[in-house]
Amino acid sequence: MNQPSKFQTLVLPDGEKHKQGVSAVFNAVASGYDDPALRFFPLCADCMVSQLRPSRGWKVLDVATGTGALAGALAQAIQPDGRVMAIDLSEGMLARAEINIKKMALENVDFFQMDAEQPEFESDYFNAVTCSFGLFFIPDMLKALKQWRRMTRSGGAVLFSSFTENAFDPLVHIFIEDLEKFGLDVTDKLVASARLKDADVCKDLMVAAGYSAVEQNVVQVGYHLREAEEWWAAIWNTAMRGLVEQLPQDVQAEFKRTHLERVASLKTDDGLWMNVEVRLTSGVVD
Repeated sequence: MNQPSKFQTLVLPDGEKHKQGVSAVFNAVASGYDDPALRFFPLCADCMVSQLRPSRGWKVLDVATGTGALAGALAQAIQPDGRVMAIDLSEGMLARAEINIKKMALENVDFFQMDAEQPEFESDYFNAVTCSFGLFFIPDMLKALKQWRRMTRSGGAVLFSSFTENAFDPLVHIFIEDLEKFGLDVTDKLVASARLKDADVCKDLMVAAGYSAVEQNVVQVGYHLREAEEWWAAIWNTAMRGLVEQLPQDVQAEFKRTHLERVASLKTDDGLWMNVEVRLTSGVVD
C-alpha cells in the first residue's frame, strides 16, 4: 500500500543528506547540550516517564537519545532488571550520554549509533519506544513510527514529545526576525520542530502508523532565564546554532549583539521567561 498522500508533504527530500546534516549539527552542539539553560530536556523526560508509567523489568528503546536525559530517567524507573537501548545518529551525543549515564551509576543502558528510520532490532521486542524531541528531525516520520510499532510488543506503547506552536514564543520569533534582517532566508530552514507543532498532525501520524488509543497531553516545562546570555546558550547549544552559522562568519558577532539587545528588553524582575510548551503524544500497539 502506498503511503497516504496527506503525509507526502511531511517527508523531507534528500533524506540521507538531511540525516548527515542533522548528525553534523548535533556533533557540534553535543558538548553544550547539558547547559543549565536547556534544563527543559530533563524536565520533559520526567514528564514522559510519568505518562508512560514503565514497570520494573521493561525493555525500552529510546530513539534520538541525545545526551541521555530520557534514557537515564527510564533506566532508573525500570531497574534493576529492565534495560534501555538508546540510539542516536550523532557520535558526539552518544559519547556525552555514556558519560552522563556513568555519572548516574546506571548499568542498564546500552548505546548504539543507529538510524531511527531503520532501527536494527527484532520485532515484538520492546515494551515501549520513546523519542524526546527527535521525531521531527527524521525525514520520513511515518516510516519511523511504523518501524517503532513493529518492534513493540502487543499492549506496549510508543511515546514522543514535540514542541507546540506556542513554544519559545516570543523569543524564537525575534530570533527569526533578526536572522531575516541579516539577510538569511529561513523559509525552507525551519522544517524540523515546526513539522509537529500541530496536534492533529501528531495524532494523524500515529493513527496512520497503526496505533490505537492515541493520547495527547500538553505540559509546560519552561522557566525564567537570569540573563539574555542564557537564551544565547540555548541557541548555540541546539539545532538553532545551525541557522546562525549560515550567516557570514564576520557578521555573526554583530547578529548576536543585536539579537540579545532586543531579547534583553523583555526581561522582568523575575528574569527572561522561556516558554517551553510541549506536547506528549502516545499510542498503543494492538
